[in-house]
Amino acid sequence: MDEVCLNSEPVFNEDDEFDVEEEGALVTTHSDEIGETQFKREPPRPTIGLEFESFDEAYDFYNCYAKEQGFGIRVSNSWFRSKRKERYRAKLSCSSAGFKKKSEANHPRPETRTGCPAMLVIRLVDSQRWRIVEVELQHNHPVSPEIKRFYKSHKKMILAGKKAQEPARVTEVYTIKLYRNAAVDGQSNGFSNSDERDSQHPVDHSKHLELTEGDAHAVYNYFCRMKLTNPNFFYLMDLDDEGHLRNVFWADPRSRDAYRYFCDTIAIDTTSLANKFELPLVSFVGVNHHGQSVLLGCGFIGQETVEHFVWIFRSWLTCMHGHPPQVIITDQCKQLQAAVSEVFPGARHCFCLWYIIQRVPEKLGGLQGYEAIKKRLHKAVYESLKIAEFETSWYEMIKCHGLGDNKWLQMLYEDRQMWVPVYLKDISFAGMIPIKENETLNAFFDRYVHKHTSFKEFVDKYDLALQRKHLKEAMADLESKTTTLELKTRCNFELQLSKIYTKEIFKRFQSEVEGMYSCFNTRQVNANGQIITYIVKERVEAVGSEKEVKYFEVLYETSQVDIRCICSLFNFKGYLCRHALNVLNYNGVEEIPARYILPRWSKDFKRKFPLDHALHNADVNSPMYWYNTLYNYAIQVVVEGAQFEEHYKLALQQVQELLKKFSLLEDDSVKL
Repeated sequence: MDEVCLNSEPVFNEDDEFDVEEEGALVTTHSDEIGETQFKREPPRPTIGLEFESFDEAYDFYNCYAKEQGFGIRVSNSWFRSKRKERYRAKLSCSSAGFKKKSEANHPRPETRTGCPAMLVIRLVDSQRWRIVEVELQHNHPVSPEIKRFYKSHKKMILAGKKAQEPARVTEVYTIKLYRNAAVDGQSNGFSNSDERDSQHPVDHSKHLELTEGDAHAVYNYFCRMKLTNPNFFYLMDLDDEGHLRNVFWADPRSRDAYRYFCDTIAIDTTSLANKFELPLVSFVGVNHHGQSVLLGCGFIGQETVEHFVWIFRSWLTCMHGHPPQVIITDQCKQLQAAVSEVFPGARHCFCLWYIIQRVPEKLGGLQGYEAIKKRLHKAVYESLKIAEFETSWYEMIKCHGLGDNKWLQMLYEDRQMWVPVYLKDISFAGMIPIKENETLNAFFDRYVHKHTSFKEFVDKYDLALQRKHLKEAMADLESKTTTLELKTRCNFELQLSKIYTKEIFKRFQSEVEGMYSCFNTRQVNANGQIITYIVKERVEAVGSEKEVKYFEVLYETSQVDIRCICSLFNFKGYLCRHALNVLNYNGVEEIPARYILPRWSKDFKRKFPLDHALHNADVNSPMYWYNTLYNYAIQVVVEGAQFEEHYKLALQQVQELLKKFSLLEDDSVKL
């Protein structure tokens, strides 16, 4: 809802004569769209990639800019589709562009045009938006707002303002709405609608981002550049009624594409907010087929309130075609909890154990007997295999150290079903939460963001961070496909998954295969029809170098070869544990059942994924459906074409030929 207002007295009378070569737009005001923030009350410079909702809006934008600079404009050329008489392309030029035809009159008017090259070309995209595709800002004649010239295009702006405001005194009031993104419908990019969101709530002008000089333009220019480079780049800006920037969200094309594959479990990273960084960064992160963190979008939030979190979450969900994840992991925060519940009512919401454990020194470090308290807390959280064990251990910790009045521990206990592993065994986490003391998590932008990182600095580092992450993934892809994995045992399970899993995931599974040898005395303790209960003993490391024996209960269903271990490693990490492998081996099963081999860990998972899962309910006749379908196939062409030199040459040749055909079709339509 960026408003650029030009308020001044009329510089000529309504009765002045002028020629109208083509009608411009009447003055319009809008309060529900998004553009650049208002740090300077002047219209932005015409930039390739800027988009508008109508031809009139684009004309008004250039006309307003022209008045500020001191020149007039006119529509010098238009292209129409012959059958529908629909304009789809236009050239807006400086009023001094070209030259007038020679007049045969006895006293012709003197030539006033200079053949000025200044212009912009706009084009209709997706049958509903106008985008600037060419720009020339330089003039071949003096241009200055100090030069008082009476241009025709400016007079139309005054007359429109007067007509709209009668009988009040006429002043020139002009408001420009800047379209900030590709058009959106229910199946694609959404946009922030301030009227719908805030119609019943007063605007709090203190809830905006605290930007320093240059931040707003750096962010907005980055968005425009990225949108021009790739139409599938998505961004939204949330502004209040005065044009202050409240929230920002964006997702690059690779992030949007990655979510198609890794949409089961996501983490919403608010580390910057928790650590009170100057940059209020919120990141949406998933895990790829190598177990690496992958960015699924990010944004800046003006205030840590439910309202602002809801805006960020809805923006992300719209960006991802309204397809929510199954599991969402966040920090322990009541505002986050309320916002997730509102936007993702069907998702399982959990708190990240690692974030909570990291606060233990801060919250409990000053207590007497801190080390003993910490040890008991870790034992209750990490070592409990049954809910009763956790409850008993927690009660003993509270009672032994007199912690009944500790507010933080009370809050943790109240929320225990959202963060303690023993309560979360029925959820598939794809390895995104730690379940052992020595496991750590790193923020996606770790080492790229510090306490005093500015918005402008982050935008500059954003591409670098993503490039390095993408390179790391590409190298892992290549290594998984070309490297022969070393087998460390004679177990057929290891050989089986070495042919399927990526290198990193296989190494993690391989440690479980090796761990089978630390398990012993696998014995049946109960049978209920086809369900058999086994107890597997394992020697595990205790304090120091000592070993202790732990007992793991494993359920085995013989007819379907279904198996479940009390440690629930399969749900937490996505592959079977050593205890389950021992029971399978004990029963003579030579291969892991297919249901326990997750496709998301496969070497070629992306290439096997269906292309149209997000479009099955879309209108097949809509431009957005065409766009997404073509984009999905184009991504496949890029992936396959980059594998081998022969593929690359063939793909490049075919794409170039296709672009030539498009150009010929466009030329034919112009001639018609």
